[in-house]
Amino acid sequence: MADEQVRMARMRRWLEAVCVEVGVDAAVLDDTTEELLGLVRDVAHGPSRPGAPLTAFLVGLAAGSSGEGRDAAATAQAVREHIATVERLVARRPGP
Repeated sequence: MADEQVRMARMRRWLEAVCVEVGVDAAVLDDTTEELLGLVRDVAHGPSRPGAPLTAFLVGLAAGSSGEGRDAAATAQAVREHIATVERLVARRPGP
C-alpha cells in the first residue's frame, strides 16, 4: 500500500510540473485522472497495449481541440465524454 501511495504521489508531482510547462489547468487532470487511468488499463488489456497511452493522448487532444475558452470543469466533462466514447469502442471489440 505504501509503495502505491509513493508512486501515485510521484506521478502527481510529475503531472503537476507537466501541466505548468504545457499550460494545462491541473484541475482538468484532478477531475479525470482515475477515468484516464482506467481507460489506459482497459485499452492496454484489450485492443492494444502500445496504443493505450496514445489513446489517452487522442482523448485529451479531442477534448482540448474544441475547448477554446472553456473552463476546467467543462474541459474535464469533455474528457469524460470522450473516455466514455472510447470505452464503448473497447467494449464492442471482439476478444483476442
